[in-house]
Amino acid sequence: MSGASGIGPVEPGEGTRAREAPDDHGTDGPETAAPLRHLTRRRIALAAAAVLVAGGGCLVAILRHAPAPAPPEVPYPAQTVAFAFLDGRATPRDAPPRSFSFAVRMTVTDGPPVTVPRVTQPYAGLTLTESPPTPFRTEAGSSREITITMHVTDCRTVPKDAGLPFLDVTLRNTRAMQVQSFILGSRYAQHLSHALKVACSNG
Repeated sequence: MSGASGIGPVEPGEGTRAREAPDDHGTDGPETAAPLRHLTRRRIALAAAAVLVAGGGCLVAILRHAPAPAPPEVPYPAQTVAFAFLDGRATPRDAPPRSFSFAVRMTVTDGPPVTVPRVTQPYAGLTLTESPPTPFRTEAGSSREITITMHVTDCRTVPKDAGLPFLDVTLRNTRAMQVQSFILGSRYAQHLSHALKVACSNG
């Protein structure tokens, strides 16, 4: 018997197809990758939301324990008070000889109420009293009329011509106590000079 006989490679039959081997790298196909991408996005979103919630809670805690802002300081009393000369007034009947009176207006523009514990003047040989008597208090946004009565105790030490006379007024509010000198203007200077001449010429 001549010729060789053998079995060659088996050919796939009609209507048959070899099964494809899985990818050597073990990668998933498109149908598997899509759910994974969706899951990853969801995890990222949940993580971001957790960070925001935690950050918001920390901010609320910080704001809750933060000290309240300090209220603005009230102005000094000297910044809110003005004095103005009004006119001469009749001397009280119980005033001693060589006395004269005049009126001033005190105005408090803003801030807390201002108390006046004392009113003085700079000249030796003069004393004064005021009505209403000190201490008195004036509310912000209001004015008070004060009558000053001066008494000459020594004509040798009072000025013959008062150039820029002033009153020293002690002021107090909830922030501070200050002594402020108020120059009352030329009308007050003229009135004071004339009153001193009259008082000392009579006695």
